[in-house]
Amino acid sequence: MPQFPELPVKEYAQVYKEDTDRHLPAKVDQNLRYAYFRTIATGGKSIIQSCKDLHLGRFVCYKSLKPEFADDPIEQQRLLREARVSAMLQHPNTIPTYELGRDKGGHYYFTMKLVHGYTLREILDYRERYDLTQLLDVVIDVGHALEYAHSHGVLHRDIKPENVLVGPFGEVILMDWGLAKVWDTKGTQEDIGEGPETDSNDPGITGKAKLQGTVSYMSPEQISRDPNIDARTDIYSLAAVIYEILAGRTAAQGNRMDELVRSVQEDIPVPPSQLAKYRIPELLETATLQCLYKDPADRLQSISEYIRLLQETRRLA
Repeated sequence: MPQFPELPVKEYAQVYKEDTDRHLPAKVDQNLRYAYFRTIATGGKSIIQSCKDLHLGRFVCYKSLKPEFADDPIEQQRLLREARVSAMLQHPNTIPTYELGRDKGGHYYFTMKLVHGYTLREILDYRERYDLTQLLDVVIDVGHALEYAHSHGVLHRDIKPENVLVGPFGEVILMDWGLAKVWDTKGTQEDIGEGPETDSNDPGITGKAKLQGTVSYMSPEQISRDPNIDARTDIYSLAAVIYEILAGRTAAQGNRMDELVRSVQEDIPVPPSQLAKYRIPELLETATLQCLYKDPADRLQSISEYIRLLQETRRLA
């Protein structure tokens, strides 16, 4: 397991008998359950806070919609799906979901395990500090999370360094299932509120009526909204992350949304070995470039196969 910089000890709450043995009130008011809120991060539509669960005496992660989106039925549905998908996918490399509810204003929220750590994006900002084997350990764990999700009929569709959390105690968590795709019992499912616009100049845009996800890591079929999209789109996205680890830059290149879209759909990525300052195992480069092929039929056909090759490569690295 990779050893990454430790967080300050003060970030971790000490367990005391006074907290473990405190009685619950005779009448429990759910609206008074959480306190000591502190904002951790804000997304395009949501806000993530840490807070203390006064019933259980622990700090948790509390996710809700921003006030301007709290009454939007499409964003509400997305939040519900994210909470339930996260809860149903119980795997060591996914985040446990604790509670789904409504706040005093009737708006949705859900709580999750609070994991301190660094995102893979933060780690890659200091790429030179880490051996390739350390980073391969991280992406192999992400692959296991995807393998589990795919076995349950769930696509993640938003794999990127920002959505991978590495904790100081060996945790590797694939986060943010807000764009997960699931199917109904008849085998069909329309995406929630996804529209046709792609004219934003923000290469990382994620929004209603625009492409959902971060374009640099999206597969060509995800960009074109192929109704037959399957697990091979996540294989592409994971390969795009590995490519960035190897090459120090994304496979798709461009400063604007339209440039990135064209690059994903048309450009053949430069072999990472031509860009890297260190030796890249040939098997790893070959497998990663294959998983970035435009046609899903030309890629590795299962995440399990990709994991096996990554594990073999790790032994050679």
